Amino acid sequence: MKNNLKIIALCLLLIACKDQVSEQPKEMTEAEIIAEAKAIHERVMTLDTHCDINVKNFTDSINYTQRLTSQVNLPKMIEGGLDVPWFIVYTGQDSLNAEGYKKAYENAISKFDAIHKLCKDIAPDQIQLATTSAQAREIWKSGKKVAMIGIENGYPVGEDISNVARFYEMGGRYMSLAHNGHSQLSDSNTGEEDNVWLHNGLSDLGKEVVAEMNRLGMMIDVSHPSKEAMRQMIELSKAPLIASHSSARALCDHSRNLDDEQLKWLQENGGVVQTVAFKSYLNTEKNDKRAEAENQVLKKIADSMGVTYMERKDVMVLPVAERMAYYEKYQEMLPIQKAKLAKMDNLPPAVNVADFVDHIDYLVEKMGLKHVGISSDFDGGGGIEGWSDASETINVTVELVRRGYSEDEISALWSGNLLRVLDEVQAIGQELQGQGQG
Repeated sequence: MKNNLKIIALCLLLIACKDQVSEQPKEMTEAEIIAEAKAIHERVMTLDTHCDINVKNFTDSINYTQRLTSQVNLPKMIEGGLDVPWFIVYTGQDSLNAEGYKKAYENAISKFDAIHKLCKDIAPDQIQLATTSAQAREIWKSGKKVAMIGIENGYPVGEDISNVARFYEMGGRYMSLAHNGHSQLSDSNTGEEDNVWLHNGLSDLGKEVVAEMNRLGMMIDVSHPSKEAMRQMIELSKAPLIASHSSARALCDHSRNLDDEQLKWLQENGGVVQTVAFKSYLNTEKNDKRAEAENQVLKKIADSMGVTYMERKDVMVLPVAERMAYYEKYQEMLPIQKAKLAKMDNLPPAVNVADFVDHIDYLVEKMGLKHVGISSDFDGGGGIEGWSDASETINVTVELVRRGYSEDEISALWSGNLLRVLDEVQAIGQELQGQGQG
């Protein structure tokens, strides 16, 4: 009798196992992928660590409550479900002297003031400033958008290290020590072009700034500094680092991307790489072919508007005011270009969201999912087909669902990983301050 019961139990177990196998989820249709992505996108906090700004879009008459030509503004954020843009206090590299530092500092303060104006005066009912992950989550849960602040280029610090604390007090929660060109603090990745370096990594002042950022609880951003500067930051820092907008050099050999050795450094450091949706950093060959066709259209549009067309490398060396004026015209031309391209046949394929997520996949494989995040570099040259502005943010989640990422993994990529690092950096800052360091 006992043996019969055992046989019956075994048969039932085999049937149950067979049923479990047959009930495995079937491959999702495109409609099911989109529906699942929309549901996930509603539930997770989406955070983009790099959105440049123009102070002219932060006035009483022209501002982010309007659907401007800028890639990021409140209507586009609402449409695409972008919850947390990190607005960037960016200053282009200029002369390493008192006059240059003064202008850079004034530029930085004007951008801090613009962001504060948006959150306090222009649209406090729609967006609020956060300086911690807890504040960010509280604001997000209230239904408002969340503004956070990053500083691109430590040049405005000048030679006065107290400016680091001043920028922190104004809401800055990460800072890169260089941009395109060597600063007084750090060599830039651009030194690879001619192998000419100013500091062979960090300057003595740059090393002091690393310690001060650790003390304050400000994240150190390695996206623009040189590889040697990054190595020294990793060695000196007591806290995890971030790359606020970089991708994988193994997939696209650009000096703005991080090679496998750098990825390993950042993984061991506990940091995070915010994969960037910048065409020429994702697939140079594909981008160059497409750009050639697109630029021919753009040149004709520029000519019709009385604008002299310029390549990005030439724009980047312009004085700040001229550069911003050019980008204003450039943003006006983009919708016209997009409409014209839509009517053209046989265009080379554009760098798109799939190319972007290829880099996320690679970084996850190399570093582990907890070390990877998302950024756009919108209004600073970023944007790809499918994620050309904040209104298309949902498309990134769609592609992540298509690749098989779970909701928890998508949540970590969109915001969890970056906010984890922020928490750790701020906790270490509090500990250092408690020890009386700095």
